[in-house]
Amino acid sequence: MKTPFEQIQNDEGSSFRLLYQKVIANDFPWNYHYHPEFELVFVLYGYGRRHVGNHLSYYEDGDLVLIGSNLPHAGFGYDALGEHEEIVIQFKDDFLGNDFFEKPEMQNIKKLFERSQQGIQFYGKTYKKVGTALKKLLPLSHFERLIGLLNIFQILADSEEYNLLNSYDTRYDFNQKDQARLKRIYEYVEREYQNPINIKDAANVAHLTVPSFCNYFKKVVNQTFTDFVNEYRINKACQLLMTESSIADVCFDCGFTNNSYFSKVFKQIKGKSPIEFRKLVRQK
Repeated sequence: MKTPFEQIQNDEGSSFRLLYQKVIANDFPWNYHYHPEFELVFVLYGYGRRHVGNHLSYYEDGDLVLIGSNLPHAGFGYDALGEHEEIVIQFKDDFLGNDFFEKPEMQNIKKLFERSQQGIQFYGKTYKKVGTALKKLLPLSHFERLIGLLNIFQILADSEEYNLLNSYDTRYDFNQKDQARLKRIYEYVEREYQNPINIKDAANVAHLTVPSFCNYFKKVVNQTFTDFVNEYRINKACQLLMTESSIADVCFDCGFTNNSYFSKVFKQIKGKSPIEFRKLVRQK
């Protein structure tokens, strides 16, 4: 299995692409893909899934991620809750010429691009500042957008508020056989999360013994399979908590068999109880 290649076209009259979209999250496809362009994704608000390289996690109340060239990733609206609004910038490393980022003034930005091959998630004041700057780009001319984009690069390059999503030594290669194996595992969890999940069955899906599967999953995804399943179930619970379903129904509909354990895991992952989460979502 090969990851689909996505063809990117610059905006007419511009050296890069700026995309703004606001959609209902349920209509957003998974669309795991790669392209030679770097990609800066700003999600304005809401909850959803972040899948970059081997890294899979969930964001809350928006996201800001810089994705390196040819680093596979899925759309950030997939598995999101409610309405999904995002601004995306896509550009090649030479979009301003072959030697532009070799200039002395560009060295910090060049290092930023190198780090982005692991995927970089930004938070805190950087998320807010860059988000505001990206929104201001929308009505501008192509020239003004370019100047604004360089300023955004500098803010990201100077920031210390970031997490690297993939470790360097296990950085994702879309040609590796890991891709097909992980896809089978993810699809198994998506299909069976409401039922008891046996780690032996998951290992069989991956064509590995149980000990090998546990070691493999931990190394590649950087979390245990049990933690991954719990995180997936809790994100599904977040979706159901936006409906009128009772807390108990949400618990059992997401594969948990014990209400107190469900509440405990939910608070560990989301930092708040299911009731507190529901109140927060309704307030927003």
